[in-house]
Order: sequence, then C-alpha cells, then structure tokens
Amino acid sequence: MKTGSRLESLLEAGEFVVTGELGPPRGNDAAVIREKGEMLRGVVDAVNITDNQTAIVRMSSIAAASILAGMGIEPVMQMTARDRNRIAIQSDVLGASALGIRNILCISGDHQSFGNQQCCRNVYDVDSIQMLGMIKRMRDEGKVLGSDDELRGRPGMFIGAAANPFAEPFEMRPLRLKKKVDAGADFIQTQCIFDMERFRDYMKVVVDMGLHERCHILAGIMPLKSAGMARYLAEQVPGVTVPEHLIRRMAGVSKERAAEEGITVCCEIVDELRTIEGIKGIHLMAIEWEHRVSQILEKAKLLKQRGGRNDQ
Repeated sequence: MKTGSRLESLLEAGEFVVTGELGPPRGNDAAVIREKGEMLRGVVDAVNITDNQTAIVRMSSIAAASILAGMGIEPVMQMTARDRNRIAIQSDVLGASALGIRNILCISGDHQSFGNQQCCRNVYDVDSIQMLGMIKRMRDEGKVLGSDDELRGRPGMFIGAAANPFAEPFEMRPLRLKKKVDAGADFIQTQCIFDMERFRDYMKVVVDMGLHERCHILAGIMPLKSAGMARYLAEQVPGVTVPEHLIRRMAGVSKERAAEEGITVCCEIVDELRTIEGIKGIHLMAIEWEHRVSQILEKAKLLKQRGGRNDQ
C-alpha cells in the first residue's frame, strides 16, 4: 500500500472495482454535489470528480472532491494540465491531500475551443505524463519538481491516468500507456469502449508487455441514451469508436425504449470486459445519469459487490 486510499486497498486485494463519475455544477451550489453523491453512495467504490470538463467553467474539482470526502464517499479528483503550471499543480496536490483526498487522475484536459472560454490561453507547462512523474516524486521522495528541499508532509496520492486505446496511430497506444506507467501511474481509466474487437487487440499487446501487472486497468464504459448519441460519439468525439452495428441497433428501437436498450448494450459490454485478462474493474461514465447507475450495475450483476463500501 502506497497511500490511505480505499480504492487502492480494494484493487490490491483483487476486488473487481467500479468507479463512477460526477460532473460539478456550473455554479457554487454544493447541494448539487451532495445530491449526486447520495445517488452513488454505496453503489460505486469511488467517484471521479471531473475538472472543468469540455473546457466549461465549473466548480473546482478540489472543492467538489472535498465535499464528497466529507460525506464519506471516496473521490478521485481529476486534474488537467490545460489550466495550471507546475507551481499551481503541486500546490493544489498538497492542498487536496490536506483536505483528505487520496486519489488523483492526471489528464491533459479538453481543448479550450470546445468550451465557453474559447479565447483563453491554455497552459500545458507540463503534460499529463510529466504531471504523473511530478506527483510521484512529491509522494515517494517528498520533493517538488526541480528542488531537493524536503516537503513538510508528503501527499499520499493514489495516482491515476487516462488511456485511449482507440486513437491513431493504434500501434502507439500501448507504448503511450507504458510511458504513463513508467512515469508513476498506479491505475488507469480508459476511454469509453464500444469496439470490443479493437479493445481486445489493444489489451493483448498490453498484457504481452506486462503492463497489466504494473498498474490496475479500469475499462471505461458509457451507456448510450439514443441513436443520436451513438452517432455523435462516432462522428464528433475524437478517439471514440462506435461500430456501425451498435448505431443501427440503437436506431432500431423506439425513442421510448432507447434508454433501456442502451443500458442492455452497456451490460453486454461489461460481460465481455470481465473475460479480458488484465481488466481490474470498470469506470462507468453515466453522464448526468447518476440516478441510473444502480440500475445499470444491478443489470450487470455488479451491484451486490458494492454493498456499503463507501459508507462510514
């Protein structure tokens, strides 16, 4: 055990874990965090707090994660390289650790052109791989980047990273994952998976490289709400591959049945993922569908395994 993270303890114990996701509000209403948190309490093992996702100004991921931690729910705080230089990142990590946050996910962040601050300047002083190494140094050596001065208190962070098995060039994807593991990633959460054939090919290379023994890999899943959503993901979201047969399947049901069909597809994908060597759990991205998470996990026969773990 490297940290006091419950997520780490579950993974180290060999549990098949489930993490969820919670998007902070576009305002300062803490009740939104508490309401969504209650929907996920005892249902998932940890909850990702997104960091200004789609480059839209939202409540700080640190503040939202602190609210969840205060509720006895394990947060995974996302942090982007887009918005902070190395001073701000290291300062925020120390502050988050002081607030009791024990898990962090280091990501690049959506480009600002996607959001409501298109004229802002991105930062990218360090990239996501460099961020991993920087936080690992703080935790394991008690030193900040570029200095040998000892920290007065090390941040006990369980360090995560994202992986996209579907971006081009495909043959570079496992190598990029290796760079993140080498830099210090303890766990990985992947982009949402719909193309199972390609994901199996990716995981075969990952296993052949032995990366599954050096980090915990959580496979990303996202329930489709409609055929329109499936087409949008396939055509407009870089790095997401939705096979045509899934789009046709979603289009073949009525609008009234689309949500249930999407949940069925999601559960079928979970069943396949559990047969793949190296997968230690799933990361469920049910965007603004927190109220459906328990239904999805029950249908996937994963709900009973979660029983009350997040309650304190």
